[in-house]
Amino acid sequence: MARVTAEKVELTRSSILEAAREVLQEQGFANLSTRSIATTANVPLSQIQYHFGSKDGLLLSLYEHMNNQLLDRQTRMFSDPNLSFSEKWNLACDFLDADIDSGYVRVFQELTAAGWSNPDIGDAVRHGIVGWFELLQDQAQKYLSTHELIGSFKAKELAALVSAVFVGAESAILLGLEDRGIPYRQALRRFGTLLDPANKLEGV
Repeated sequence: MARVTAEKVELTRSSILEAAREVLQEQGFANLSTRSIATTANVPLSQIQYHFGSKDGLLLSLYEHMNNQLLDRQTRMFSDPNLSFSEKWNLACDFLDADIDSGYVRVFQELTAAGWSNPDIGDAVRHGIVGWFELLQDQAQKYLSTHELIGSFKAKELAALVSAVFVGAESAILLGLEDRGIPYRQALRRFGTLLDPANKLEGV
């Protein structure tokens, strides 16, 4: 009986997290309420307090849950010895498309903005970005050990540029600037073709 109860608790928790993601994506942080989340999850309002303590606790759990999934995905991709650097970059662009469609990018951008005034949310977002940055820095170090790059960049500097480019592109895409003719995702994908010398020789 205890095992069934534990499964039910986890199912309720998961449904609340998914409802929070859905409401945050559709309504934004400014209009987010625990009541709307509970309604979407079809659970009593008291269940949010029981599982997460508060709205902030729920949002922190949501961000941690989604960020852990993304870091696991990135780690597996970066660790694949059969992928070239340009192939990894192209997969990262695929991930960007998927994360926009899934709502993760909207959730991330909403919580980033909330973190400017909410210390707990700000700490969580910074922690997530640092984890991603460390993965990028490791890849940048491997890249620079076998490839020449104009400007004598350090691995930390290169990782900073890459993270800034993707986060900035996410924000611009959510604002609808691609609809104004600014080809962010096209430019990202074209840049990836420059990462492997073989592509340059082939005139890609």
